[in-house]
Amino acid sequence: MDTRPTDRRSMPWLLAALLAATLWLLEPAPAAAAPAPDDPYVAGYAGAVLEREFKVNRRAVTVENGVIILDAAQLAGADRGRIVSTLAALPGVTRVEVREAAVGPPPAPGPGPAAAPPAALPTGFLPIGHLFQPLLADPRWPHFSAAYRYYFGDPDLKHVGAVSFGETIPIFRGSGPGESQWEAGIQAGVFAVFQMDQPSKDLFNADYFAALYGSWRDGPLSAMGRLFHQSSHVGDEFLLRTRTERVNLTYESVDLKLSYDLPWGFRAYAGGGYLFDQEPSDLQPWSVQGGMEFRSPWTMASGQIRPVAAVDIQSREQNGWNADFSLRGGIQLENVRIFERNLQLLLEYFHGNSPDGQFFKRRVEYLGLGAHFHF
Repeated sequence: MDTRPTDRRSMPWLLAALLAATLWLLEPAPAAAAPAPDDPYVAGYAGAVLEREFKVNRRAVTVENGVIILDAAQLAGADRGRIVSTLAALPGVTRVEVREAAVGPPPAPGPGPAAAPPAALPTGFLPIGHLFQPLLADPRWPHFSAAYRYYFGDPDLKHVGAVSFGETIPIFRGSGPGESQWEAGIQAGVFAVFQMDQPSKDLFNADYFAALYGSWRDGPLSAMGRLFHQSSHVGDEFLLRTRTERVNLTYESVDLKLSYDLPWGFRAYAGGGYLFDQEPSDLQPWSVQGGMEFRSPWTMASGQIRPVAAVDIQSREQNGWNADFSLRGGIQLENVRIFERNLQLLLEYFHGNSPDGQFFKRRVEYLGLGAHFHF
């Protein structure tokens, strides 16, 4: 047996080998890869990035098995290279393709292009976007706005400032049968009117609104149902100055609206509502509502301006079913966005029973200009 001492020059190599083997044994097993986001999530995420970063309509994107497909016709004037590199870095994206329209025989004449189906929105808690789009001309749709209004022939109002503060917040969105989606959330808003020609800019009226809602969409068809509370409060300065008798107007209500996206950027909607637990108790409960909107599929000024217009018609049993007309039209600034909301500069005209609290029996007419933040 060989009892000669080990060559010391080989010791560092033996120690290195032992250390490497130990580290290899102690190395933890690689964690399982997180599941890739599904196509509807990727489509919604990519659509939001397109609108926020590049001012491109979210309808330009579709997703198939992790592959983002962009409609080349919707990218006119945009930086394609930067768009592709940005979207390719999103979670769950395998690659990005830009597809040109197929060249073929000219289409037969028809009434116009079909409405593009909206991309599926992300699901889960506190998702982005809305299944039921806001009603642009509804005087009581919760959103942020500020407007100047000139009233014609009203005994109390002439030069008026009108503001609203509110939002529609989806709490949870899920997938339904087929390609449909549903969501549940809350709405809240405050609508206030000030007499700008009074020395103290008197508060005339303020309405407070809070709702639980559910909405659903399948392609161009969408619906929203709400259970809501509204209470109205007349301004103290106005009451002290005019000695107007205050009415404690408050009620709960349920309503349902249906909407359908039409060709050429048009949209039609209709619905109805019913009051309960109302004060004064003799308020008649039924109401109906309908309207038409236009959001131009084309933009101007290198994609920075989009024309929009809307008309909203409401009629209430309490007012003898008189029609209330609200018209708004103007431009949407595609390059000005705050919290995923577009800035719209709109001329507005209203003729009908006042939407302001206890003055609901008063017929009013006004013309105004306002700034509105809408999704």
